[in-house]
Order: sequence, then structure tokens, then C-alpha cells
Amino acid sequence: MSDSATGDAHRVTGDAGRAEAAGRVARDVDQVAADAGDGTRAVRAGLPEPAKYEPTLPGPVFAAHYHLPGEPTGPYTYGRDENPTWTLLERAVGELEAPGQDGVETLVFASGMAATSAVLFSQLRAGDVCVLPDDGYQALPLVRAQLEAYGIEVRTAPTGGDAQLDVLDGAKLLWIETPSNPGLDVCDIRRLAEAAHARGALVAVDNTLATPLGQRPLELGADFAVASGTKQLTGHGDVLLGYVVGRNPGAMAAVRRWRKIVGAIPGPMEAWLAHRSIATLQMRVDRQSATALAVAEALRERSEVTGLRYPGLPGDPAHEIAARQMRRYGCVVSFTLPTRARADRFLDALRLVDDATSFGGVRSTAERRGRWGGDAVPEGFIRLSVGAEDPEDLVADVLRALDASAA
Repeated sequence: MSDSATGDAHRVTGDAGRAEAAGRVARDVDQVAADAGDGTRAVRAGLPEPAKYEPTLPGPVFAAHYHLPGEPTGPYTYGRDENPTWTLLERAVGELEAPGQDGVETLVFASGMAATSAVLFSQLRAGDVCVLPDDGYQALPLVRAQLEAYGIEVRTAPTGGDAQLDVLDGAKLLWIETPSNPGLDVCDIRRLAEAAHARGALVAVDNTLATPLGQRPLELGADFAVASGTKQLTGHGDVLLGYVVGRNPGAMAAVRRWRKIVGAIPGPMEAWLAHRSIATLQMRVDRQSATALAVAEALRERSEVTGLRYPGLPGDPAHEIAARQMRRYGCVVSFTLPTRARADRFLDALRLVDDATSFGGVRSTAERRGRWGGDAVPEGFIRLSVGAEDPEDLVADVLRALDASAA
């Protein structure tokens, strides 16, 4: 054999050895991720293999196109299809939503509604039947109108009491939102998924309020976990983002195709900010959930407060089901004050809580949901998102604002 041929053989052997070693490292990392606690998993989620002189989390890749000589066989061809920054974020979300599960794919989107639309409009055709919650996110009525305009039959049912079971026959897709926004009702994901699958329907779960640290819909039998990463996943109120996680290759291929057609892609900076923020997810979720329970317990003692809901509160109508399928109960507490004027005075009197929409941020926010006109809630209904402030300070501020608003 010539020196050249010998050198080539050695290089091939070396490449194969490095590839095998890299594969072992990847498998070891996957196993560590599957076995790790939530905090460890969040801190390490989606990070690339360590490389000398390279950052632990590479910065955002701003590229519309890539060097592409010859046939386009590599992973990155054009910025609307793939981006290295998305890849790392998608890996991170997948490790949180489905740790240790094989064959799970994650796709990130420009917003939670982009992710929601991608699932619904990629899976349904004219003549299909879809089941939506009638007490879910405010934009779902807009989605329903568009689905019906495309010839898709939409049935609705409330989240609580597994009412969806009564309208599942003939459905192609069941959309679950649990806990529901803003009413915080909970349904049994596993029971509904089994019933839907028995009827040939796919199941998608909006996991925004729970986060992957609160519940893992795929482990409970869902086909898709969908969420707005704008909320507690990123937690700083500075990113619009959504994602879809699924294990059915054909269904996820259709979701990916929809993303390509519509172009509902996140910017690389947003993707990088989201990935950076995930590292503190467990600390934020634990702090916010504990404080939310403290706020709910304090509100329970107030006579002017009615309709108090928090899934983690013993005695809440949803607590029994939530305790079976959730590991953390979220950061949102909802309740009703006697009048619209009383609610407005309460919000104005708060000092540590911003009057703002959205939820899940490190700074507490609250709003009177009736001002938007899209939720079936009383005029005095308040959605309070608990942040990362000291629990005693936040509870004191809420109680002081209730006292001040009584005048």
C-alpha cells in the first residue's frame, strides 16, 4: 500500500474512531440528562459538546444563507429552514419536555400562537372535527373562526370535569389547555389522551401555564406538547417565542412544513435569549410556585375575594387531578373582587405588581381580564402572575392593596 493510501486509511480509521467516541459522549450526556434533577437538567439543557476555547453557549447565529457548494446535503441551507441557534434551543426544550425519550422532535416558532396555529392547521383538513376548550386562551375564538372558514368542524367543551369526553366521537384532534388560562381549571391528560386515541384522534396539550417542570404531556400520553415560551419558560418578559414537541414523525413533518410555508420562525437573538433564560427555570419556577401558594392562602382569608383558584391550593376544585399529574402548580393565581371599580382600585394600589398582560415573569404582574372582552369572566376578575419577589413582601403588598381598595 502506498504512503498516500496508508495515510488515507489512517485518516478514515481516525475519523471513525472520533465519530464513535462522539457518539458515546452524546449517549452519556443524554443518559445524564435523563437521570438528572430538574435544576441540573435546566442548567445543562441543549448545550453543545465542550470545545477548547469555545463558549459554553455559543452566541446567536445571524445568517440568512450558508456556504453551500455542490449538493445541499448538510443541516443548514437557508435561514428560514434551520439555524444553529434554534437547534440548541430545540434540543434544550426537548430535554425538558421529554427527558430520556427517543424519537422526540422539537420545533421553535416566533410565538406561542405561531406554534398553536402550526399544529392545528397542519393536522386538520376540510371536513375534519377538532375539539377546543371553551374556557382557554383568549385567541382561541379567533382560531376557531379561521378553522371553520376552512371547513373544519369545531366543537368546544369546558376544561374541568373532563367534559371533552362527551364531544370526542369523530374528532381528528383534541386540543387541551391545562391548567386553563385564565380560569385555572385542570383536566386529566392521561384519561383524555387514552379516550381520544381510542377514537383515532390526536391530542395536543398547551403546556404554557405548567411549563415542562410542572407537567410533561408526552409522558401522560399526548402526541404534542405546545407552549408559549414568552411566559414562564423564558421568564423575563423580553422574548416572544413558541414551541411544539412531538413524537410522531409524520405529524411533526407536517408541523415543520407549515413553519416553512408560513415562515413563522424565531429570530436568532430571541432563540439565544430563550436558551440562556432556561438555565434559571427551575429556580424561578420553584420560587414562584411557592410564593403563588402563599398568596393564594392569604387571599383565601379575605371575605371580599371570591372564585379563588390555584391548582396547588388544597381544597381547590382542580387540586386532586393536578396533584396526580403536576409536579409544580405554576405562578398564576386568579380571583374575583366584587366590582370592576374595586378591581381597578386594587390594581392601582399595588406597588410591587405591574398592571400588565402576560404572565410568568420574574416581576409580578396582574390585570383585570375583563378589559379585553374576550374571556368569559366577571368584571372584577383578576389574573395575578406571581414573580420572584420575596414572598412576605409580595403577600404584604397584595393585602395592603386590598385594604386600600376598599375605600
